[in-house]
Amino acid sequence: MREAMRGLTTRGRSFLAAAVAAAISALILGEKDLLRVAVLLGVLPLLAALYVGRSRYKLACSRSLEPHRVPVGASSRVVLRLQNMSRLPTGTLLLEDRLPYALGSRPRVVLERLGAHQASSVAYTVRADVRGRYEVGPLVIRLTDPFGLCELTRAFPSVDPLTVIPQVTALPSVRLAGEYAGTGESRARSVAVHGEDDAATREYRRGDDLRRVHWKSTARTGELMVRREEQPWESRATVVLDTRAFAHRGEGPTASFEWAVSAAASIAVHLRQAGYKLRLVSDSGIDAHANDAGGEGLLLDHLADVRLNQRGDVATLVERVRQRSDGGLVIALLGTLTIAEAELLTGLRSNGTTCVAFLVDSSTWLNLAPPARAEANHAHGAAALRLMQSGWRVVGVEHGSKLPALWPQAARGSQGFAWRAVLAETVAGGVR
Repeated sequence: MREAMRGLTTRGRSFLAAAVAAAISALILGEKDLLRVAVLLGVLPLLAALYVGRSRYKLACSRSLEPHRVPVGASSRVVLRLQNMSRLPTGTLLLEDRLPYALGSRPRVVLERLGAHQASSVAYTVRADVRGRYEVGPLVIRLTDPFGLCELTRAFPSVDPLTVIPQVTALPSVRLAGEYAGTGESRARSVAVHGEDDAATREYRRGDDLRRVHWKSTARTGELMVRREEQPWESRATVVLDTRAFAHRGEGPTASFEWAVSAAASIAVHLRQAGYKLRLVSDSGIDAHANDAGGEGLLLDHLADVRLNQRGDVATLVERVRQRSDGGLVIALLGTLTIAEAELLTGLRSNGTTCVAFLVDSSTWLNLAPPARAEANHAHGAAALRLMQSGWRVVGVEHGSKLPALWPQAARGSQGFAWRAVLAETVAGGVR
């Protein structure tokens, strides 16, 4: 009751003040009718406080998010269900769900009345333009009486998580090295190790290409046998994300780092859907696998949390990749590199590993003077050339680049002599 009295609104307190004034006046003037008015004015706020105080503990609330994981820029629908558990109807209810600033302003909804054991649902949408994990809630309810004399606030402690993942872009289908090998290496190497007679076979099915008939197995079994197609889900790929703070430029959703995170998410989803056993590695501590159902969502959740690392370095990144490296395909989203850092990355080119680098020229996210621009281009070209000399496939990324347009370049075995020549001339021009 004390808390209910503290919840009296300005109107309720005015009623009490008027009751006291009327009572004093009635006693001074000897007016009994005025005293009755004073009693009425004083009783109304008390009854309102009692009414609100009794009903406030008999409400149940639940919240659901549809969906609970959304990409940047997409909306999620929040449904609130409020039920009156008491036998008495409630007064007007003002619902306010607390939200982080990144999800927008707090929604406010008014429910005029909930009858005995009645339930009502309200919905609103939230949208975030920044990756991360957010908590929706708690729900705050303001209960009032029909006359607006008393208002109490109740907060339901439950909160629900909303994960905002990077934007995932559909990529065109291209054939990558390691696509048809159990360890991410070529079939030729597999046959060289195990021998042609060990090729996996199965019974012939209508429509199979006759060029795949395995005659030795056919002679041995007496039935037409064909070479089994190499299973894409046996291929392995590692997506490497460079999180060094000084390797990226720009701020907010348009920063070069956000481009790299979105690209990592898009590539990971694309490879996972192609059947790859996938691993995600960064120099900020991420080392996650997606080898079973739900693994794709786990990787995206990791990418929702990833942040720039002020102490990151390429040596740590290379070491993390090597810890569990088993060959296959390595696709790296790299920020600005020096020649020395590019040299460290050459160590990943071993054991038949195919390495593809999306090398982000983060200086293009800045407005540089012509001399500074020329120096940045020279440094970027020198790092790219060193990677290519060690066998990496290098795809240059500039501000405004679209990943679907760049993705086919990852499948090219040669880097293009024209680009090599341009880079060589760039480096040579810098030396002169």
